[in-house]
Amino acid sequence: MTAQTSFALTDAELAAFHRNGYAGPFTLYEPDEIKKAWGRTRLELFDRSAAVYQDEAAKSGVTNIANYDRHLDHAFLADHITRPEIVDRVSSVLGPDVLCWRTEFFPKYPGDEGTDWHQADTFANASGTPQIQWPGGSDFGGTITVWCAFTEATVDMGCLQFIPGTHGTMNYDETKRMTYQPERNTAVEKTGVPRGFFGYDYRELQIDPAWKPDESQAVSMEMRAGQFIVFWSTLMHASHPHAGRSKDMRMGFAARYVPTSVVVYPDTTEIEEYGGRVSLERYGSVLVSGADTYGHNRLVDRTTRDHPFRNASRGGA
Repeated sequence: MTAQTSFALTDAELAAFHRNGYAGPFTLYEPDEIKKAWGRTRLELFDRSAAVYQDEAAKSGVTNIANYDRHLDHAFLADHITRPEIVDRVSSVLGPDVLCWRTEFFPKYPGDEGTDWHQADTFANASGTPQIQWPGGSDFGGTITVWCAFTEATVDMGCLQFIPGTHGTMNYDETKRMTYQPERNTAVEKTGVPRGFFGYDYRELQIDPAWKPDESQAVSMEMRAGQFIVFWSTLMHASHPHAGRSKDMRMGFAARYVPTSVVVYPDTTEIEEYGGRVSLERYGSVLVSGADTYGHNRLVDRTTRDHPFRNASRGGA
């Protein structure tokens, strides 16, 4: 049997993506394959000796930021973000020249609250400072997120939720900046569901304080281990609580992609989130497709598997 050489979205899939704001789920790993790979990777990630934000994040207790960008120091995650099953589909939307600018882990343990409804355009929601900047006059904004289920993700275990077709209108003003108050904002009941947003209350950013998302239109994106979904960060999305009927953790791994024309972390040298700051001195984006003719961003070559910063080149910002 001939191996599949292209995983680009079909015309029908692309039309549905533009209409709904997401595509998938698609299968990347078989369940047994990802179980073994994630089991091994989970243990190896305890070694933070080459992690980008290890020292500052550990000292400040900013564990969320400490979980960012482990693809820059771990070979399995570096390979994951460049897999053609992912990159071909992302390129179908963004064009041939694509960067991966961030990865994040999203664990949900038994009994954890759901993640509140939200959208992200510039990712300035926590600091008030844009983390990505599209070219002036662009019809697009936000980032393409590829969320992969490293474990089973069912409704009971806290799978993603989307409200299809909401990616074209922002209901939040990210320049307002949220207040980090984890003691107040964890597991707040909203429409009968305990929801939080990692210590923030996303409702603080609402353009219309009286507005509420139409949850009657929401769809639940159940995925078996090894599947992934592609969606605009401007799509209204959330996740269910982990009901605790299973003792297993739900783990999602999100990789975020933009065209090379986008400036990453413009005019800033730090990430400011979750009550702390970390330096971007050792950070770099990864070119996963095509070429970078703009030179906006510092790039890291993760095709070599040696020290992640040895092959860094720096652009303008």
